[in-house]
Amino acid sequence: MFWLLKLILQALALPPAGPLLLTILGVCLTRVHSRRGVRRAGWMLLIAGITSQWLLATPAVADLLSAAAQRSAALDLTSPIEAQAIVILGGGRARRAAAEYGGTPAAAEELLGRVTFGAYLAHRTGLPVLVTGYPNEVQAMRASLSRDFGVEPRWIENHSRDTFESAHLSAPILRAAGVRRILLVTSAVHEWRAAHEFESAGLAVVQAPEGFWSWPGPGPRRYWPNSAAVKASGDALHEILGDRARRVMAALGLRRQTP
Repeated sequence: MFWLLKLILQALALPPAGPLLLTILGVCLTRVHSRRGVRRAGWMLLIAGITSQWLLATPAVADLLSAAAQRSAALDLTSPIEAQAIVILGGGRARRAAAEYGGTPAAAEELLGRVTFGAYLAHRTGLPVLVTGYPNEVQAMRASLSRDFGVEPRWIENHSRDTFESAHLSAPILRAAGVRRILLVTSAVHEWRAAHEFESAGLAVVQAPEGFWSWPGPGPRRYWPNSAAVKASGDALHEILGDRARRVMAALGLRRQTP
């Protein structure tokens, strides 16, 4: 029930649906109600919805939000890495049947970035790998790791629906193998919250984020909306708001039940 409620709230609050709902509500209030105060509120909501939709779709705003969400430093590969295993989190698009790979699964976009960095760390450290996420994500990660990078995951966790469940379902698997300290591979905007979830499950975490935002340089196109910026803004807001919710729940003593 918690997971379903979270999905509904995310869909309603994050772009593009959140600003669009504000716009629709504003239109309804300006057209249905005759009272001046209600109509004024409707116009304010309409303007807020259109403005926020435009801003969140611009690369400049998306970059600011992404930079704010990236609270973890890059892994220092010049120092000894004290960990016993690598955990690669699912997330992003997984292709169930990639034609160019003979119809076999393949990781794509953000998920491929996590797989690539996880494989790099596996080759560099020789540590065993656990992959965790939705069944189709895990299938794609496992196929890409094995086929494209020569890394065969030692452990598979494919029943989790979000980061909390990934942490609390992966931890018993790792502890049974004597693993207490992990390298956690996920996107840079996701790493901070993910690390706290795995620590709450009883594991020590060495953060290994990938896909850091970097300054692309000035230009007029940074202020023109595009679909990539909408996704980047949504991902960053998801992590920023998700971390706030985690802190509030902890302060109130509320805990999700382990799946």
